[in-house]
Amino acid sequence: MHISVFCGSSLPRNKEIVEAAAVLGRRIAQEGHTLVYGGSNLGLMGVVSGAALEEGGRVVGVIPNLFSDDIIYSQAVTELVRVRSMAERKERIMEACNAFVALPGGIGTLDEVSEVMVMNQLQIYDGQRVLDGSYITKPMILLNINGFYNPFLEQMRLVKEEGLMRSEAGLVAVDSVQEVLEYLVELS
Repeated sequence: MHISVFCGSSLPRNKEIVEAAAVLGRRIAQEGHTLVYGGSNLGLMGVVSGAALEEGGRVVGVIPNLFSDDIIYSQAVTELVRVRSMAERKERIMEACNAFVALPGGIGTLDEVSEVMVMNQLQIYDGQRVLDGSYITKPMILLNINGFYNPFLEQMRLVKEEGLMRSEAGLVAVDSVQEVLEYLVELS
């Protein structure tokens, strides 16, 4: 399975988040999955990808050309995919992956989470709407460490309650890396 991990290029103050990123990267590799992520070795991106690489995992970095070469080549990934823009990065990641996990993150992470939810809501696959009913929702799993995503989850509840969202759009929230992996096993 190809699993994308959305996370930031910064390190949070909460060390539990950093540890969860390392555990998630290691476990993705140990379970034989491919990690697909934003391509850098900075912040949480470096933690999750570095941990997967240390375990011998397959790691695909998708990174826009707008960054300097020292950032582009900062992490020794299994495969490096260079793209033109942040939008193309999201598109390539979403096409390549079966499931998505978001560690606590900033506006870039929230943007990616929202984009996956929109893709699921509109049933878009490979840039096209699936109109024959065969669309398979790709899960968007929030790793809700210490309730980090509780305000976002409350906002999504209000949006749905108001009738502005037709479904959960694949959104799932869990509290631990173990729960992420158990959920992914159910998909296989």
